[in-house]
Amino acid sequence: MRKEMIFRLGNTYRDDLTVYGYHFGRGDKSACIIGSMRGNEIQQMYVCSQLVKALKELEERGAFVSGNEVLVIPSVNHFSMNIGKRFWALDNTDINRMFPGYDQGETTQRIAAGIFDVIQHYGCGIQFTSFYMPGDFIPHVRMMETGFQNPSLANLFGLPYVVIRKPRPVDTTTLNYNWQIWDTSAFSVYTSATDHIDEVSARQAVASVLRFLTRMGILRYTSHSGYIATVLHEEDLRNVRSDAAGIYRRLADPGKEVARGEVLARVLDPLEGHVVSEIRSPAAGIVFFAHSHPLVMEGAIVFKIIKRLHE
Repeated sequence: MRKEMIFRLGNTYRDDLTVYGYHFGRGDKSACIIGSMRGNEIQQMYVCSQLVKALKELEERGAFVSGNEVLVIPSVNHFSMNIGKRFWALDNTDINRMFPGYDQGETTQRIAAGIFDVIQHYGCGIQFTSFYMPGDFIPHVRMMETGFQNPSLANLFGLPYVVIRKPRPVDTTTLNYNWQIWDTSAFSVYTSATDHIDEVSARQAVASVLRFLTRMGILRYTSHSGYIATVLHEEDLRNVRSDAAGIYRRLADPGKEVARGEVLARVLDPLEGHVVSEIRSPAAGIVFFAHSHPLVMEGAIVFKIIKRLHE
């Protein structure tokens, strides 16, 4: 294992922002794995730290196939993490919306440019990221439909689902999109948590990456076969919205099979405590995403349902 300073940003009043990467193996730039770019992505940083630990042990055992190099960057935005903010602490901008970056631009543009300059030439790119809405997912791999996506490779992770979504204009500045445009096979991996550590899904995420690297011929590693992934398109998921604001009490977690009309959550009056709304499933299926914050706004998406074929 070789630890390298990937990027440094000088600071007048605090320590410099220093981003470290961990290199394993030697040879072609085969795979790059990147963790938290947002200050609340604790789970994503933790998963990458466990990958660093696992890959170090595998390298010491000679498990890397010669001619392959893997780079792991566990954290980019630990400035914001230190003060409990999701986005860049000074101007509230999102580093993951600044790619490919601009080295003469705003702070987050310069950070993105410095990181992308190092990671853009890898054959495969894996990003542990989080959703723009607070909530929990079934672990899955997500790809953007840029014309360069490869769902067959996404199946190699052995996670239950692969989700393909059409990019919107705002998505063209994300790392996943730009990796694909610059000829990297890019995958966003979602676990069941963001701002806290979920050990079960963290272990599943580490196993999925080791499985992928093995199936790509980068590692010699005996892994369980995992799942035969179901490929979904974002528009196939049924959104369920809250029709009232208040205290949110979730009754269905990701992965649960639900029937049409089943109560998924209740919204309580925040001052008087009575139920003001029951959120019911519009179709039979499986809960894919579930809102997690204790408060909810009227009209917010609180569940995404994988509908059964006959629904």
